[in-house]
Amino acid sequence: MDNQNDRKTEQAYPLEPFFELSHDLLCIAGFDGYFKRVNPAVCSLLGYTEAELLSEPISFFQHPDDREATQLYRENILEGKPLTNFENRYITKQGDELWFAWTSIPVQEQQLVYAIAKNITHKKKHEAERNQLLAELSNHNSRLKQLNYTTSHDLRAPVSNLISIFSLIDLSEITNEETREFIGMLQTSAENLKETLDGFVDNLKNQNPAERKLADVRIEDVIATTKKAIQTLIKDSNTSFQTDLSAFESVRFNPKYLESIFLNLISNAIKYAHPKRDPVIIIKNEITGGKKTLTFSDNGIGFDSEKQKDKVFGLNQTFHKNKDSKGIGLYLVKTHMAEMGGQITVESRVNAGTTFKLVFRD
Repeated sequence: MDNQNDRKTEQAYPLEPFFELSHDLLCIAGFDGYFKRVNPAVCSLLGYTEAELLSEPISFFQHPDDREATQLYRENILEGKPLTNFENRYITKQGDELWFAWTSIPVQEQQLVYAIAKNITHKKKHEAERNQLLAELSNHNSRLKQLNYTTSHDLRAPVSNLISIFSLIDLSEITNEETREFIGMLQTSAENLKETLDGFVDNLKNQNPAERKLADVRIEDVIATTKKAIQTLIKDSNTSFQTDLSAFESVRFNPKYLESIFLNLISNAIKYAHPKRDPVIIIKNEITGGKKTLTFSDNGIGFDSEKQKDKVFGLNQTFHKNKDSKGIGLYLVKTHMAEMGGQITVESRVNAGTTFKLVFRD
């Protein structure tokens, strides 16, 4: 009866136009790793005919750096596990690189996978450009601040020497009244310059713009805000959290900086999840050496932090070439912590997860 109803529905509402006219990429793949059918959108984007796409393994069209990761997730599909929001790259016939976000549903009885993908190449480019600009602005701002501080600090020494010279001059031996007046004006100007430089250096040291926005920020509130911002990603990846915030409730920090740190660390833990296990993120705090400390641990694919310890937080440093990492997130986390007087360290092993430790100034 159900089959008869399905046939009647398909006759009344034919699905062929939906498949043929969709701008999204629709395809049917076999468990053998070959496309069985693709819609015109796939052919149009990749530049191949349907016959060409069906004649080669799907991996042939994937970016070489993404094949290994894609294969790991494909094994889950073959075990009957649906795949959502998986991103990888394909290479067009003309050699261009395209980013796709996939949702794939396996039907084991048919040995087929029904998949839909969206072209997110423009989104990836915009994200990369935005993050790169943000990182460069932060870097330039830090350099400019350091230059101002160094220049002001270094100028104080010759100005102080100049003032000392004036103190050695015996004005009683100078009979020309106009000369005595000029020397007095120079001495006053030098003293005013020294006072200005002292104030400027103190202002740079003590009036950090970020610190003017300090607040007592509740850790639970930041976690809740971050979860809400990426709730779809958390749900689709089946990510679970374990939290122990019994040591302290809040930290004195810039609220926006702390939200940025949490967002980067949590999204990274999901992005670099191990394909054979659901992501688990453990967040706990403690008091270490009188300092408030917060740790983020995950069970993801990890990396060799010993080999990469000098590069982990550097700008444009990446450790998983098959991912869309740009080496921006951890650089920003490090910058935010340093600007607020804190520290961050990392320990990670391949296939054994990663732990970040944040040590706050206050």
